[in-house]
Amino acid sequence: MVFFLTLSAVSDRKIYIETYGCQMNVVDSEVVVAILLQHNYSVTEKVEEADLILVNTCSIRENAEQRVLSRIRDLGQIRRKREGVSLGVIGCMAERLREALLEQTEVDLVVGPDAYRQLPDLLREVGSGQKGINTLLSMEETYGDISPVRMDRNGVTAFVSIMRGCNNFCAYCVVPGTRGRERSRDPESIIHEVKELVGKGYREVTLLGQNVNSYRWQGNGNTSRREDGATSRREDGATSRREDGMTGLTFERLLERVAGIDPGMRVRFATSHPRDMTDELLGVIASFPNLCRAIHLPVQSGSSAVLKRMNRKYTREHYMDRVEAIRKYLPGASLSTDLIAGFCGETGEEHRETLSLMEWAGYDFAYMFKYNERPGTYAAEHYRDDVPEEVKTRRLSEIINLQSELSLKSKKKDVGSVVEVLVEGTSKRSDLHLYGRTPQNKVVVFPRKEFNPGDLVRVRINSCTAATLLGEAV
Repeated sequence: MVFFLTLSAVSDRKIYIETYGCQMNVVDSEVVVAILLQHNYSVTEKVEEADLILVNTCSIRENAEQRVLSRIRDLGQIRRKREGVSLGVIGCMAERLREALLEQTEVDLVVGPDAYRQLPDLLREVGSGQKGINTLLSMEETYGDISPVRMDRNGVTAFVSIMRGCNNFCAYCVVPGTRGRERSRDPESIIHEVKELVGKGYREVTLLGQNVNSYRWQGNGNTSRREDGATSRREDGATSRREDGMTGLTFERLLERVAGIDPGMRVRFATSHPRDMTDELLGVIASFPNLCRAIHLPVQSGSSAVLKRMNRKYTREHYMDRVEAIRKYLPGASLSTDLIAGFCGETGEEHRETLSLMEWAGYDFAYMFKYNERPGTYAAEHYRDDVPEEVKTRRLSEIINLQSELSLKSKKKDVGSVVEVLVEGTSKRSDLHLYGRTPQNKVVVFPRKEFNPGDLVRVRINSCTAATLLGEAV
């Protein structure tokens, strides 16, 4: 996914920034712009006008990296056409591929996710003819004191980062190496940012983190969840946080505070780890009407054996228990997930376990990928990537086809009902139609009439596709 910044102002130097990857990168780009605006930069939509070109990058998959590398080389050609233009790579690829970027591309600046405060100093180094390089990871940096410059186009929905990094060390994942260890942001800065968004007229906020429900703030610095298994089973079967002597504000309490800021502000969060999806958290969501009934709960595989190799720290049975809890506490909630086809050693039976879990869970939506070995991960160093590429492709196709059926089945359940839609903008296919989302995160398209982005509209659903609900305002 690529995002382009759309802010402009009068200043001495202009910055153009492209953002690839997840919503966390979107927030990071907003932080970068906020920092540079304080140092005599403005933002342009036109790369040809830029004095500084930045590419905010993602390393989660090799093909994504290759596409971005190709784009960096294209931007290098633009850089050569104008004297005084600097080209920089920031984000996860800067962290992971520093030497390759410096040796194989024409970049002047390579800056990791925890070094954005140093950008003005690094740019001065670039101005003196040196390379600007800082890829040091931090145990403290959260950028909690910086108000991001919003780069969304609709002024309706916004992302708020509540933590950075990850301590889970899933065998296939580069995040701990590219974004560092888990640390939580001061809750007061989060509350302040959400209140600012309410004041600016935003109608929905999504709290972001690699694993939001392990958020914990102890008041005197950034903290993280213990790595000895911070959840446990009570005698009544519920799952709760361990009574391990740790104190501080948990994600449940933070979510209550954010939801209480404005009952008219929708609140979402992503992403949740199944190990930390507690009954307490589900109870909090059930208690606040403005907490959206949409849970993204990545499973990755339906096989306990594969999950163990992945170091996911839960079993198929535990995951199913958490889905049952979601259905219990939040009837009608939508459920989405992430799935990986062809992880190291995956057998045909283990693949079929994934398909059977998908059917049982009835996912409304899924992000689906073939396993892609990433250098430096546990899997790359300890497992053989032994599932043939054609087998991965076939298994991924089976997963995609099944999810298409499940998504269509989910949408058909809404036909004939009336849903509440937060309008986000004009439909890509027709200026005469608007689009928005339900609290269950389902996209709805309906005739524009007198409505505008930011409106809450009751829409009767008349038909659907596997991806979209189609209706008319009532």
